[in-house]
Amino acid sequence: MSTDIQRLNERLASAQPSATYRIIDRVAERRAQGAKIISLCAGEPDFDTPKHVREAAIDAIEHGHTRYTQVAGVRSLREAVAAKFRHENGLDVTWQDTLICNGGKQVIYNALAATLNMGDQVIVPAPYWVSYPEMVQLCGGEARIVTCDGSTGFKLTAAALAAAINPQTRWLILNSPSNPTGAVYSEAELKTLAAVLLDHPQVLILADDIYEHLIFDDQAFHTLAQVEPRLASRTLTMNGVSKAYAMTGWRIGFATGPRWLLEAMEKLQGQQTSGASSVSQQAALAALDGPKDFIHESRAVFQKRRDLMVALLNVTPGLECVSPAGAFYTFASCAGLIGRTSPGGRVLHTDEDVAHALLDEADVAVVHGSAFGLGPYIRIAYALDDTSLRKACEAIRAFCTSLH
Repeated sequence: MSTDIQRLNERLASAQPSATYRIIDRVAERRAQGAKIISLCAGEPDFDTPKHVREAAIDAIEHGHTRYTQVAGVRSLREAVAAKFRHENGLDVTWQDTLICNGGKQVIYNALAATLNMGDQVIVPAPYWVSYPEMVQLCGGEARIVTCDGSTGFKLTAAALAAAINPQTRWLILNSPSNPTGAVYSEAELKTLAAVLLDHPQVLILADDIYEHLIFDDQAFHTLAQVEPRLASRTLTMNGVSKAYAMTGWRIGFATGPRWLLEAMEKLQGQQTSGASSVSQQAALAALDGPKDFIHESRAVFQKRRDLMVALLNVTPGLECVSPAGAFYTFASCAGLIGRTSPGGRVLHTDEDVAHALLDEADVAVVHGSAFGLGPYIRIAYALDDTSLRKACEAIRAFCTSLH
């Protein structure tokens, strides 16, 4: 029997599934078997969506906001998004300069799918969010990975950027605060990158600011088009409500950028998913227009958790991590564990071995750093209560202490 019927799109066939979700699937399997796993792998806040946002969604249902919307989003939400970009980021935009998508992920995918052609390259600093390179190749481009190790604070330097740009460069993706490292680019660092980009007018910039409101130690947030307005005409600034307002499942992302690009993304979305959920759009409107107490309160909680995790991990044999400036992840070096053997007899050749051994033998789920483009590290999400975080760190320390 011919197997041609099972032939897939070549780009999809060569893509890798999300490493994060593969770990989450393994957690579900272990839990189904009765194991009590502490999961430190999911990239979402553990808080409930704020009450006034939930109530706005219920009110939207009761008042009939349950039908299709415009592909680009309802005007009221687009106006709120534009106001957010003006007031919080200093970007001179109106509601016509915005686009609402089904989550931040769709913003990025739409931008790449709308612009990439065969041979185009996208500069992706590593460590990177796991989906960036896969999205690039699914859209027909080539990810040009630029490794940014601990010596630069896991951040792209102007020299590294200049060396990576070539005639095929179409995009630079810049994520600050970073998933997985929590690194945050300062205004001065962004200015040095901007100086390079001004010399290469063919390069578009995607500023992924989804963790914007999770910056610690009273640091200010800066985005590239704000720091260098001359780049605004070729910068797509992306954000959303998922991390700031604990609305991951509501699936609302948004962006601002040059209108030609937004129009192309809207055209693609119109043939792909149409507009985002009408109820979710009303909830997002309530989040953006409503009180901001939740942002400040959750940031303070995450900063305390960060301090707790960094302190506990840095007294664990074989692990070492710097204090992240933002997001809710620690990116801990596990170089001191490589080559050793676990109590269960697993030789830890790689950071992926470390992650799997922690899940199987310590009942703690983390994600291996090589999935984000840099090993030997493990990404640990601290979006859990203090008791669970302490228990997880105790289990990790017991595991690391027992290696031989």
